[in-house]
Amino acid sequence: MADSGEGLIVSFGEMLIDFVPTVSGVSLAEAPGFLKAPGGAPANVAIAVARLGGRAAFVGKLGDDEFGRMLAAIVRENGVDDTGVTFDAGARTALAFVTLRADGEREFMFYRNPSADMLLTAAELNLDLIGKAAIFHYGSISLITEPCRSAHLKAMEVAKEAGALLSYDPNLRLPLWTSPEEARKQILSIWDEADIIKVSDVELEFLTGHDSVEDDVVAQLWRPSLKLLLVTIGEKGCKYYTKDFHGAVASFKVEQVDTTGAGDAFVGALLRRIAEDPSALQDEKKLREVLRFANACGAITTTKKGAIPSLPNVAEATRLFESA
Repeated sequence: MADSGEGLIVSFGEMLIDFVPTVSGVSLAEAPGFLKAPGGAPANVAIAVARLGGRAAFVGKLGDDEFGRMLAAIVRENGVDDTGVTFDAGARTALAFVTLRADGEREFMFYRNPSADMLLTAAELNLDLIGKAAIFHYGSISLITEPCRSAHLKAMEVAKEAGALLSYDPNLRLPLWTSPEEARKQILSIWDEADIIKVSDVELEFLTGHDSVEDDVVAQLWRPSLKLLLVTIGEKGCKYYTKDFHGAVASFKVEQVDTTGAGDAFVGALLRRIAEDPSALQDEKKLREVLRFANACGAITTTKKGAIPSLPNVAEATRLFESA
């Protein structure tokens, strides 16, 4: 890997094993069996960037166990810099059991008591790697408990001081928080630090209390420090807001199989293109093209099962992007 930090996207947070039922449309209790799949939004984003030809690194902590070593190998195999990955001999790699019930709701059961990712300390951070980031990306799960929370805040501080753009996808997972109120408070506690924030329509409702994606509702989450605020609306595409312009970009019609990882593919594609040409943040025409490309990547991810296996490469993304 080159020494230059030009275009490097560093993703910080959790990586875990998702266990998904062998049969769809059932509750976790009814599932006859499970398949293991690598997951964790920040790691998914890093791999999405690398699949699209970008330079990506992942910073996080795994258990020094079979699952942890497997996940680290997956990071490397996908061309992501793993020099920011550490291992904990005293804690297991996080596990999550995830299902899409017949009513369409996702159901989660997490095994983190505590898991290795929660035990990352500020002293274990690869600050040299973080300082080379053009974009530093993170979620909110690493804010839930110490010492990982302090490590998260330190990493943000180092990246910001080094001149990186800060990218935030809260990636709400309510079962992991002590209460909805605590989740809302902590997610918003670092809101003003970010340059780019992406929320889903569900997260928008959670944070504002309004079941609407109208501009006046989104405005509650706008901050003068932001360069770009995005709201993803599933198969309808996304809405974008900057200080000078705002609008919406439609998605692509595809046959959906599994929506897991679609948001991460969207974010990875967005960051890949912005790292390549940061001027897109000030140029609406360029930004709309970037978002069409990100929508294409998100759509492709829904056509296959699992997050990482379904993240598109450049050829797949370009094919769909140019089809309309």
